[in-house]
Amino acid sequence: MMFSKIQKYPFAVVALILASGFSVLAQTATPTPKPKIDDDIIKVESRLVVVPVSITDANGQAVTGLTAQDFRISEDGRTQSIESVGTADVVPLEIVLLFDVSASTDKMFTFEQETAAKFLQDVMRPVDRAAVFAIGSKAVLLASRDVAEKAAAAVRAIVPTKDSTAFFDTVSEASDYLRKNAPSGTRRVVVVISDGEDTNSTQIAKAIQDGYKKIGERINSITNKDLYQLTVANRDAASVKERLRVSRALQDADTVFYSINPAGSSFQLNKMSVFGQENMQKFADETGGTAFLPKFQPIDTKDGYQNTISTRKNTEMLDRIFRQLANELRSQYLIQYYSESDFPLNKFVKLDVGLSNRPELRVRARQGYYVKN
Repeated sequence: MMFSKIQKYPFAVVALILASGFSVLAQTATPTPKPKIDDDIIKVESRLVVVPVSITDANGQAVTGLTAQDFRISEDGRTQSIESVGTADVVPLEIVLLFDVSASTDKMFTFEQETAAKFLQDVMRPVDRAAVFAIGSKAVLLASRDVAEKAAAAVRAIVPTKDSTAFFDTVSEASDYLRKNAPSGTRRVVVVISDGEDTNSTQIAKAIQDGYKKIGERINSITNKDLYQLTVANRDAASVKERLRVSRALQDADTVFYSINPAGSSFQLNKMSVFGQENMQKFADETGGTAFLPKFQPIDTKDGYQNTISTRKNTEMLDRIFRQLANELRSQYLIQYYSESDFPLNKFVKLDVGLSNRPELRVRARQGYYVKN
């Protein structure tokens, strides 16, 4: 989130600086009376930039206890002066949990549901808030921002469906929800449980229908294979544009993106699944989050005993992922600084966040921000 700050400089100080730059001309010019030191000021506007940061060691454990002196930050190669560094123990957390409800045939659904609810109860404190969205045929707000118990109850009440999936629209709406409702100065996080596939976001559906209209009556004579290829081509072209739109929405909301893909290694079975995971990885990389891809074991084989063992292992793995995520959120930093660079509106400003004297630690932070009013 970016706000304006007004810095005030006495007019006399600015005049003195200008005079020193024109000393040669001053030798022949008529002396100018000294300006009065009064309330005249020169105003310089600057933007407050918010950067959530996670620091982990070589073992993936979160690192706490760092201060502003430990961090360095630059934008487009220019070093910035850090205004403040807030730590997780004092900065409230705002979470939006997105749960894909289209996986009605996924036998892990109830385990994902219960583990996600438990995660909210474990990670959230009385000052923290969470909202819950369903990723279905459209984005649905299941629970407005509230305390852990009510958000967890909303997750446990989710009913799976066989609907199509509006992934992009839901992530975008969740980002806008945080931007509009989360108080300033809070740590904002989107947590997604989904395979990232999209079949029904507004622009995806429109692109597919426009493709059908474009070929007109020929649609009745083309083969099913050609119709499928046409559908996929239009969907993929629209998905690339949607990826950029959602990326902008996440950045504008100062949000860190985390995802857990319940498809596991099976995501590689088709191009749509691969693209879905790539979407989530991109959003995580750009915002300083993580895209988890657990290697779940199949639990629908003919061997009932093996299915039971695999279910237990999958549940334990999912629980470990949520514990790691909770550990990161409990040790997250919130860097704030004022940028006085004169960038044009909508420019993407690249950020580089690092540590001054701890090269062995891993830093995850947003890669940049878009200039806004």
